Amino acid sequence: MKTNLDHLLDALETNLPDWFAAEGLPPFRVGQLRKWLYQRRASGFDEMTDLPKQVRARLGECFQVWSMTVVKHSVSPDGTEKMLLQLHDGGQIECVLLREGHRRTICLSSQVGCAMGCVFCASGLDGVQRNLTSGEMVEQMLLLQRLLPDDERLSHIVMMGMGEPLANLKNVLPTLDAACREDGLGISARRVTISTVGLPAGMQELRRAQTNYNLAVSLHAPDDALRNQLVPVNQRTGLHDILREADQYFEASGRRLTFEYVLLAGVNDSTAQAEHLATLLKGRPALINLIPYNRVEGLPYQTPTSAAVRRFRDVLEQAGLQVRCRQRKGDKINAACGQLRRASTKEAPQ
Repeated sequence: MKTNLDHLLDALETNLPDWFAAEGLPPFRVGQLRKWLYQRRASGFDEMTDLPKQVRARLGECFQVWSMTVVKHSVSPDGTEKMLLQLHDGGQIECVLLREGHRRTICLSSQVGCAMGCVFCASGLDGVQRNLTSGEMVEQMLLLQRLLPDDERLSHIVMMGMGEPLANLKNVLPTLDAACREDGLGISARRVTISTVGLPAGMQELRRAQTNYNLAVSLHAPDDALRNQLVPVNQRTGLHDILREADQYFEASGRRLTFEYVLLAGVNDSTAQAEHLATLLKGRPALINLIPYNRVEGLPYQTPTSAAVRRFRDVLEQAGLQVRCRQRKGDKINAACGQLRRASTKEAPQ
């Protein structure tokens, strides 16, 4: 969807109040507009019936509500829904709605592609094209919210889709602020998680912002030698600096840390590696989130056996660490980040 109109969801958190003032309209009209978008799930200006007709017409002359088109919408038997979205410049991103009990969690992308280079991840296979704007991330939230029936609401947000959120904090933080505002989606900051591969400078910036969001650090290896192979950006950082910044974030926020570890069969899932990881993390008030690998076509990595996952988990728990093994959801619809976009690209005519 490409037009010459400004994206309303970008302007909403920045200059829309000034636009209303320049039009000679009272400030409360901005609040009405926010309510229609975030709470009443309006699809366009015509539905915003408590705004005067001439105001709605003027908004339509200057702004577009939606800047993306849905290329593909997939639904898994477990209730997971995933959308492949095309941006105004032709780039594609993915976002996911996960259902678990009463929880309605959304997973958002922060960049088109990813520059971190994790060798097992579909998102970064073609590098990074650009950062998403705040409006483009908000649009993902609103599109996913519209998949819910009227009596359900979004409860949790994870910045765990395509891209590295800490490489785009200038746009990620306003997005999450909009989600947590009472006149936004009203989601508690305690139910927001930012996932990072571990960028110390970005972790410092997040700590200084005093947001109190949950922080999830993706480790994937218990030592720098292996991590340098799996997560090439680690060569510029290193586990010592990453863990130091994670500890400081915990001290500043009081929010328990999560360390994520994707288990790759025969690569990082041995008992010895579990023991090394236990030594690395022992004593930290953290949750270790084990994630059996979701296979990506064209990559050599395999999902470990249930027995291997269980052995790895047992070692960590015997060391006194709290462990959760993430249930694989949406694997029938390519729900791991980057998979749907990659499949779509392969199917496109050359």
